[in-house]
Amino acid sequence: MSAPINTIVFDLGAVLIDWNPRYLYRKIFKTEEEVTWFLENICTHDWNEKQDAGRSFEEATDELLAKFPEHEVPIRAWYGRWQETMNGPIQGTVDILKEIRDSKKYKLYALTNWSAETFPWALEKFEFLSWFDGIVVSGHEKTRKPFADFYRVLFDRYSINPAQALFIDDSQRNIDGAATVGMPGIRFESPEQLKAELIKRNILNR
Repeated sequence: MSAPINTIVFDLGAVLIDWNPRYLYRKIFKTEEEVTWFLENICTHDWNEKQDAGRSFEEATDELLAKFPEHEVPIRAWYGRWQETMNGPIQGTVDILKEIRDSKKYKLYALTNWSAETFPWALEKFEFLSWFDGIVVSGHEKTRKPFADFYRVLFDRYSINPAQALFIDDSQRNIDGAATVGMPGIRFESPEQLKAELIKRNILNR
């Protein structure tokens, strides 16, 4: 028989915080096609993940400017106007977080792929981040999801038994990474879907 869940671990971006670089680049480019091309070819997901793993904004920006000097304005906007990639909290998930917190039955942690240089702004902006018992930020640790060592930082720092924790993330890759180190997960699709899953596991009431 499996041990009861006593810890809930949340991802932040696209789960609790509505982050999407399209919010910014729709203001810079005229069409959605231009936005898509830029994010698939210049400021790509893989490029951004290196900052999540600790690379500085300066180094990241310089790398792209050397390759694509004709795109200087939108390249510099990624960090110069970074706050415009945020569209506020995902309120339905924040409400779920509050319900779990108010039940006082579970420890709450966040495990986030996020640059160390921008995370302080998020801490100031989103009051609910203070509800967590601890937050592990990839940019500080110089590693990120889905690598096993990043999950183990969380387990070791806060004495978490992964078999008694439940991980919530919007990326199946990250859910799979958690599973490899023994932490079960729920792939987040919407607050409504998440709430139904948590009710099914008797973590929330109907």
